[in-house]
This record gives sequence, C-alpha cells and structure tokens, in this order.
Amino acid sequence: MRDRRSVLAGLGAILSAGALGRPAAAHHGWLWTLDGLFQLTGVLTSVRLGNPHGVLKVDIDGEIWTVEVGYPAQNHRAGLTDDLFVVGKDITIVGQRAEDETLKWVKARRLSIDGQLYDLYPNDEPAAK
Repeated sequence: MRDRRSVLAGLGAILSAGALGRPAAAHHGWLWTLDGLFQLTGVLTSVRLGNPHGVLKVDIDGEIWTVEVGYPAQNHRAGLTDDLFVVGKDITIVGQRAEDETLKWVKARRLSIDGQLYDLYPNDEPAAK
C-alpha cells in the first residue's frame, strides 16, 4: 500500500506538469527575479487586486509590462488603497525584474502614484542570490 505522502507528492507532480506535460510556471517569491532594483514609469492599463497578490499591467512606451504588487494586507500596510489604482494614471515602479529578460515582468518593492511613495517592503532590501 502506498504511503499517503508519496501519493500526494505524485499528485503534485502530475498537477505541476499540467495537461501538456510542461512544468508549472510558478513565480511566487523572489527566485524568478534578478538581483538589484529596476525602475519603470508608465501608465496603468489594467488592475487586478486580491490574493495571492495584485497584478497591474503598465504601458511603458508602447510595451505592456506585468507588475506584481502585494497581497491585500501588505498593500494596506503600505498605505495603498484600491482607489489609487486607476486605469490611465501614471505610476512609477521600483522592484526586481524577471530573470528571463524576454518577459516584461517586475515584482514591485515600491510604487509612486501622484507623487506619493508607497513602500511594500519597508524593512527589506533585495538580498543577493
């Protein structure tokens, strides 16, 4: 009889592989990002807030970037409220971009909206990997 853990591990591997046999594209945490900070300024084109984290689409000189922001409680602690994220509004993002530079994706550490700075990680700077 199979051990419950091995059955769950096997199920996890099957689910991770997905229907097409590809590994899951997990991106939570910081392992998918480059070291150092990266800054973007552009216009919000779409906003999806909520768990596990918010996702913004930002137009930077005609290229659409995906920006991960915090989860709801983290955004709240930083002073960010849902009404600040208005499509068409200018926004500056400071964060870490995807290690795969073909992806236009950045995980935000700080945002500036209407000249106000919102620090999602006030006690944390990126550590070298």
